Amino acid sequence: MVAGQKIALGRLHQHRTLTVIVSDTTVAIELGDGDVKVVRPTNGQPVRSIKGQRPRILAKTCGS
Repeated sequence: MVAGQKIALGRLHQHRTLTVIVSDTTVAIELGDGDVKVVRPTNGQPVRSIKGQRPRILAKTCGS
């Protein structure tokens, strides 16, 4: 999900960290190997705020 919009990329990109470039009219996703997918927001609202999150790392737990 980017800027409140779900974007389907397929299973090939599952669990990968991708670079996303957001403007007020488009969202560009760098898929690697020079490929870029550009999509337009479907809700008609301009992107007003962007909140980035770090990649999540699973915590290892010790069993007793």
